[in-house]
Amino acid sequence: MGSHDAKLDAIWDDTDRLLGQLFMMGFEGTTVTPQIRKLIQEHHLGSILLTAKNLKSAEQTTQLVLELQQCARDAGHPVPLAIGLDQENGGVNSLFDEIYIRQYPSAMGLAATGSRELAYEVAKATAEEIATCGINLMMGPCLDVLTNARNQPLGVRTTGDDPQEVSSYGVAFMRGYKEAGLATMGKHFPSYGSLEFLGSALDVPTITESLESLSLNALVPFRNAIKEGLDAMMVGGCAMSSAGLNVMHACLSEQVVNDLLRNDLHFNGVVISDCLEMEALSHNIGVGGGTVMAINAGCDIVLLCRSFTHQQEAISGLKLGIENGMISKDRLAVSLQRVLDMKAKCTTWEKAMNPLGITALSKLQPSHTTLSTRAYNSSITVVRDKHRLLPLSNIMEPEDELLLLTPLVKPLVASAASRALSEQVTSGSPEPAISASVMSGERVFRELGRSLARQRSGRVLHTSYTANGVRPQHENLINRASAIIIVTADANRNLYQHGFTKHVSMICNMQYSASGDKREKPVIVVAASSPYDFAMDQTIGTYICTYDFTETALNSLVKVLYGEFAPAGALPGTISQSQKLSQSKQHWLVEAFNEERDSHALDALIRTVIEGNTPGLHSELAGTSSSSLLLRNADIPEAHFVVRNSSTLALYGFCSTYYFKATGTGVIGAVFVDPGRRKLSIGHSLHNRAIRTLLQREGIKRFQLGSRLPSIYLGIPTGHGGERKRLRSWFANLGWNTALSRAVCSMVARNLLTWTPPAGMAKSLQSAGADFDLVYGWEYAGPVLDHIRTNNRQGLAEVYKMALADPSACGIIRAKRPEDGALVGTVVLYNMHSQLAEFVPGMKDLGEMAGGISSPVISPSVGEYSTLLQGLILLGMRQIKQQGCNACILDYMDGDGNFDGLSTMGFTTLHNFEEVSCDAATMTMLPPS
Repeated sequence: MGSHDAKLDAIWDDTDRLLGQLFMMGFEGTTVTPQIRKLIQEHHLGSILLTAKNLKSAEQTTQLVLELQQCARDAGHPVPLAIGLDQENGGVNSLFDEIYIRQYPSAMGLAATGSRELAYEVAKATAEEIATCGINLMMGPCLDVLTNARNQPLGVRTTGDDPQEVSSYGVAFMRGYKEAGLATMGKHFPSYGSLEFLGSALDVPTITESLESLSLNALVPFRNAIKEGLDAMMVGGCAMSSAGLNVMHACLSEQVVNDLLRNDLHFNGVVISDCLEMEALSHNIGVGGGTVMAINAGCDIVLLCRSFTHQQEAISGLKLGIENGMISKDRLAVSLQRVLDMKAKCTTWEKAMNPLGITALSKLQPSHTTLSTRAYNSSITVVRDKHRLLPLSNIMEPEDELLLLTPLVKPLVASAASRALSEQVTSGSPEPAISASVMSGERVFRELGRSLARQRSGRVLHTSYTANGVRPQHENLINRASAIIIVTADANRNLYQHGFTKHVSMICNMQYSASGDKREKPVIVVAASSPYDFAMDQTIGTYICTYDFTETALNSLVKVLYGEFAPAGALPGTISQSQKLSQSKQHWLVEAFNEERDSHALDALIRTVIEGNTPGLHSELAGTSSSSLLLRNADIPEAHFVVRNSSTLALYGFCSTYYFKATGTGVIGAVFVDPGRRKLSIGHSLHNRAIRTLLQREGIKRFQLGSRLPSIYLGIPTGHGGERKRLRSWFANLGWNTALSRAVCSMVARNLLTWTPPAGMAKSLQSAGADFDLVYGWEYAGPVLDHIRTNNRQGLAEVYKMALADPSACGIIRAKRPEDGALVGTVVLYNMHSQLAEFVPGMKDLGEMAGGISSPVISPSVGEYSTLLQGLILLGMRQIKQQGCNACILDYMDGDGNFDGLSTMGFTTLHNFEEVSCDAATMTMLPPS
C-alpha cells in the first residue's frame, strides 16, 4: 500500500478521501455513534483515538474496533483505519478488563527495576493484549525527560530525569510494541518534562529552555528513538519562550516541526499534533485556523479528541485553507504518503477484519499474569529504612494495632475500584455520583487496608486524611497504634499531604521522646505515585515507593511490608545517585533453618551457587551438601539461618553458625547467597541475625569467620583476585578487622599410588628426635586431648574427639619424646568412610579414593618444628597410600608458612583463606549496619 499503484493514486485524487487520512478523531460512547459513523463515511476519517470513555471490556473493545473497521470498509476506504490507544500502564490505561487485560507498572516503575529487558517484555505483553482487540497504533512511548520533576503533570508516566536512561527505556518500550505488530508514537515533542506554569488555565504551559539546552538533554530520547525507527511523533501544544525562540503552540510552529524535528533530527515519520480542542489553543486561535497552521507547520495528522462540532470545524478549516491557496495539494500528498507508509507497517484489511479477540487473550493470560507480578515485585523500592522497621514483624507483636493513613485522591482511569464504583452509580447505587471522583481512589486504599489486615491477627486501623490536616480522631488512632503507615500520592503537587505526613512524624517523635523511649514510634511513609515526595527528606526514616496505586502495585507493597520478599527496585535517574550514600540496607526476613523444610532447598541453593560460578564461592562449595553443614554434635551448639521465599520454598541465602564452648568462640561457618540476588542485602540480614544469636551464647569470648569443623570455609576465600578485595571490604564494612587476619589454606597431594617420599626425607625423620606411632580409639584420648590443649584454636578438640570416637575410619599419629614418652606432636588421619570426611567436602570433589590429614599440633617446646611437622605428615601420607588412596587432603595449614618442604612432598595449595577473629565485645559495640 505504501508504494501506491495507479488505481490507488486515482482514489487519492479525491480531496475528501485525502483529507480524511490527515485527521485522527475521538468520540463519546461505547458503540459506533452516528457522529463517528458520519466522519468515517462522509469525511473518510482515517484514524481514530479510543480512550477509557469508549471502552468497557476487552470483548466490547474488540467488537467496537471491528465495527469501526467494517464501517470504513463499507464506505470504500482503500486502507484500514489507524486506531490508537494510550496504554501506558501504571495509572494511565485506556483499556481495562479485570479478567483479560493485565496491569503493569508505570514507565517510572519499570525504570526502577533497572531492567531494560523487563521493560521490553512488559511493552510487548501490553501491545499484544491491545493488538488482539484490533488496536494497531500505540500512543507511546513517553519520551519526556523530567528536568522539572516537582512541578509537572507527567508524574510517573516517564522514566525519570536522566536523558540516557529515558532514551534506553523508551527504545525498549518501542521494541516491545513493534514486536507485537503495533505502530509506535513518541510523545510529547519537544518535551513536557520542563514545563513552567506561568499563568491561568487559559495560558499555555511554557518551555523556557533554549534549543541548545534542549538538544543536550530533553531531545536525546527523541533523537535516539528516531534512529531506532519510531513510526510517529506527537508534537505538544505547549509554548516555547527563550532567546531566539518564541512559539505560542509547538505543534503549530514550522520552527518546531519542520526545522527542529524534520531537518535537525531527521524525522520522516508521521507527525501528529496535540489535540486542537485543548482550551488554551482553541481559545487563542480557533480550531479551523489551528488546523491550517498545524498542516503548514509540518504535521501529517491533526488530532481532535471528542467534540463533533470542533471536528467539523477542523475539516471545514482545512478545506478553506486549500481553497484559499494556503495549502498545496503536493504538501498534502507528502503527508498522505507518510500516513499510508505507517499503516502498511501495522495493518491490512485481512488483519483489521479478523481480530484475534478473547480466545488469544485467554492464552496470553497465564504468562502475562506472571510477568505482571514479577514486574511489580521488581519495581517496589525501599529508599530508606534507617531504623529497620521492615518487615513489620521486626517492630510489631502479632496482636499490636497498625494504623494506615491514606489521602483522598481522584481515581485512576482504569482501576478496578473506579470501574466498580461507576457501575454501581449507574445501576442506582445509594452512593451519590458526586463523590465518585473522590471515593473511587479511596476504595483502592480501602482494599490495601483489607490486604494488610488479612495477614495479621492484630487490628489494622484505617482512615483517610485531607487538606484539613491532623484532626483529633487522627491523634487518637496514632496514640493507639504501635506503628503507622502513611500513604502519599504526588505530595509535591498536593501540598496538604506533605504537611500532614511531616506533622504525624513529628507527633510520633515528640510522643516517644517525652516518654523516654529510645526509639520513635515507627512511621513508614509510602509514596504511591511520584517517588519525589520525600526522596531527599532524610527525616523520613523509612520511605517506600510503589510508583502507582493500582491494586497490583499495592499487593506487592503488602508482600514487602510483611517480608515475603525484599524489594529490589531503585530510584530511577539522577536522584538515585544522590541517594546512594544515605540509602539504608534492605532488611530481609531471616528465619531459623529447619532441616525437614529447608534441606532440599539448601541443596538446590548450593548447586545454584556452584553452577553460577560465583567467584570466591563456587570452588570451595564443590562437593558440599546440606548435611555437610550440620554437625549434629551435642558438644557444639549450632544455629543456621535462611532467607527464603515462603511461597515457592526456595532459599535465597544461608548462614551457618557454631559455638565451640572449649574456647568460647562463636563461628560464622558460611554465608552464601543466590548469585541472581546479590547486592540486595540478603547477606547483611543473615550476618546480623547470626551475630545477634552468637552474642547470646553463654561464655562467648570471641568471634571467628570460617570454621575448621565443618571445613568448608576456613575463613574469607581469597584466591580469586578482585573477589578477594570485594569480600574483605564487605566483611570490613560489617565491623570485622580484616587487617589483623591470618592466612590459612588447604592443600592436596595427588597421584599417591605412584608417589615415593623425597630422597633423604626418611633420614630427616630420625633427626626429629621423636618416636612415632599410630593409635586408634577412645582409650588413647587422655594424653592426646591433654596435648592439644596447648593450642587454643576453635574446633581443634572437636576434630580429635570425632577421630577418637571413630576408630574404624580414623587414627591419630603421635610423636613422643624418647626419654619420657611425653607427646610433642599429633595429627589426625581419616578416610572417606569416616564421619569427619562428611565435613570436608573437598574430599568428595576429588572424585577418587582419598584420605585426609587434619589438625597437626606441635608442642611449643619442640625446637625442630618444621621437621616434626613434615614427619607427621609423611607418615600420614604413607598410611593413606597403603589404604589404596590416590589423593590426600591436608587442611588448615598456616598460609604464611614455608611450604617448600610440603611442596617437595607433593602438596599444592587447594584453597586460600583469611582467618579473621575479633573479641565478642567488639561486635556488641558496632553500630547497626
